[in-house]
Amino acid sequence: MSDQAIAAKRKRSVWVVLLLLIAVAACGAAGYSWWMLEQHKTGAVVELKPRIVPAPVFMALDTFTVNLQTTDNNTDRVLYVGLTLRLPDEATRSKLSDYLPEVRSRLLLLLARQQAETLSSEAGKQQLVSQIKAALSPSVIPGQPNQVVSDVLFTAFILR
Repeated sequence: MSDQAIAAKRKRSVWVVLLLLIAVAACGAAGYSWWMLEQHKTGAVVELKPRIVPAPVFMALDTFTVNLQTTDNNTDRVLYVGLTLRLPDEATRSKLSDYLPEVRSRLLLLLARQQAETLSSEAGKQQLVSQIKAALSPSVIPGQPNQVVSDVLFTAFILR
């Protein structure tokens, strides 16, 4: 065999190996693309379902005006506060509306125990929110499960 035949054979085998590598890489890229497309399709089906967000249920309460406790027994400290309760469902709002005098009584007793120095800070207001939730948590109907108050919103807050 001549040197030219050996060189041509070697060139041909290099091209065959190179073409095989390109074919394997193309098959791998095609497989990966197909897999990503399938993942996207299954993800898209989940995302296309519209999320049904329930409409918020609010219950606005009349404003409260109470005398606050002070360390120096000053009776001139007054709290004027308007509240709106965020409730989980319409049934809770209906139940609280039916027993509104009891709800207002619980809140008046709670507000009258507050101290002016505590309510003047942001942390004191947040503490009052959690106390209101705790005060309204026990059911107004004996024997029924506790009710849930999702949030307490201040619509008016004047500390004088």
